[in-house]
Amino acid sequence: MKAVLQRVSEASVKVEGKTVGEIGKGLVVLLGVHQADEKADAEYLAQKITELRIFEDAQQRMNLSLLDVQGSILAISQFTLFANTRKGRRPSFIEAAPPEKGNALYRYFVDLLRQRGISVETGIFGAMMEVKLINQGPVTIILDSTDRLKPRRQAK
Repeated sequence: MKAVLQRVSEASVKVEGKTVGEIGKGLVVLLGVHQADEKADAEYLAQKITELRIFEDAQQRMNLSLLDVQGSILAISQFTLFANTRKGRRPSFIEAAPPEKGNALYRYFVDLLRQRGISVETGIFGAMMEVKLINQGPVTIILDSTDRLKPRRQAK
């Protein structure tokens, strides 16, 4: 799984001109599901995202997590995060999970966030959506669930 996090002061998503989700302070999470992803990938990202210290404290340092600031998440499924652009000019999305699997793992991820006490709004899986946000900072971070499998590199 890949997740693009954007720290926001507010965000919303519309489908066919109707707002289907909106949040105040928190994160917009664009989530892509790979064909080889499993529940463990969703579990890793749900924990990482809620505990990542990317919100500012009183000294303007990024020391607080989403849980600390009682922020919300607007979670948007985005298979295009697995675009393969190595050949030609048209991206291939063959690495993205098929819709049934992608939706199941996306829903599982959202449920995990809610179990962690996070207020979560969502778009509509597979729909054409308009996402509007005010990126605060700006702060944008990319997470990949395969990082949980990689050994840590030692500093030289």
